[in-house]
Amino acid sequence: MMTMKTSVCAALLAVSLVVSPARAETLPPVKTVFVILMENYGWPSIKDSTNAPYMNSVLLPQASYCEQYYTPSNFTSSLLSYLWLEAGSTFGLTTYDTNCYSPPAIWSVGDTNHFSTLLRKAGIPWRAYQECIPGDVVPLTDWGCYKVRHNPFVYFHDVTGTNDPQHAYGIEHIRPYSEFGRDLTNNAVARYNFITPGACTDMHDSCPPLSNPVLQGDTWLAAEVPKITNSLAYRDNGALFITWDDAGRVGVPIGMILLSPLAKGNGYVSTNRYTHSDTLRTFQDIFNVGPYLGEAATAGNLAELFATDPAPAGLRFSAAEKLSPTTYRLTASGAATNLPLVLQASTNLVGWDAIQTNDPGEIAFDVEVTGDEMGNGKGGFFRLLQQVD
Repeated sequence: MMTMKTSVCAALLAVSLVVSPARAETLPPVKTVFVILMENYGWPSIKDSTNAPYMNSVLLPQASYCEQYYTPSNFTSSLLSYLWLEAGSTFGLTTYDTNCYSPPAIWSVGDTNHFSTLLRKAGIPWRAYQECIPGDVVPLTDWGCYKVRHNPFVYFHDVTGTNDPQHAYGIEHIRPYSEFGRDLTNNAVARYNFITPGACTDMHDSCPPLSNPVLQGDTWLAAEVPKITNSLAYRDNGALFITWDDAGRVGVPIGMILLSPLAKGNGYVSTNRYTHSDTLRTFQDIFNVGPYLGEAATAGNLAELFATDPAPAGLRFSAAEKLSPTTYRLTASGAATNLPLVLQASTNLVGWDAIQTNDPGEIAFDVEVTGDEMGNGKGGFFRLLQQVD
């Protein structure tokens, strides 16, 4: 079956036009994915912080990482980001919705169009390791340092048997983190492993004896990350993604750190803008499962962080010229001359609308700007797409 890929380029139009390089979509053959999700701190609180000595002195010098990585729509409630990483959607929840703090018995969804279910249908093993849960039930409520809203899987009926604590599938796939080290040693981890530290170790709460959330999380990572990077599953084309749910305030980037034998590493820094949508798209591309979920369908991926990234070539905006006080001309390069180009615009990097389609071979777009409205009223972000075989 022929798979269609989309080359994507994004540019920002404000008072002046800033052009970003294309984000490549070709990913290396990652076999096993590990995800660690931390809590509530923006990148300015992590990078160069004396409270994060392990991340700054050990992880970042060997990792690839992003410095312009954001939550979609500036989420500041945990559950929204966890759901987004699983499904590319919040299913109607918003930052100020009281159900953002509710257990699944009060708010949950019957939708089966989410990532772990795509993996199940494809026969790809997945597992969520949660710190502080007992292991003999599906953890549908808070349990000591376990916060149920930090576990997206229990909000889906097909994982929990519609909130049944004895549902075998949920118990099998949501395991205590205390089992993770054993599974690593026995090379028995799944291919997709979602790890949620407890509230004292994911930077959520201030807990003794350190009483410093960032330092608590950094100390936990210092103890736990080497277990992963020394494992056979990691060394055999594994990839570890460490990110945060949100920054606790809007407009602040969060961290995305990639460790992998396949990564560029050596402290490679990306300044391109990414969100959780790009991460979900990355996971779907790694495991080749679809259809793309929610906003992952219009996202790029994190291929730039890997060593096989062909970012210097391919589709991009090569020039931006101001024709008049109200008109910019965007010119593409690297396009296939026998295929049409589509220019999309967005106000928030989440929802995208096509505003112009060019015939094959036409590579220039004239964009009207009126006052604060850009791209025919569609906001300040532009993306260029072209379908290729």
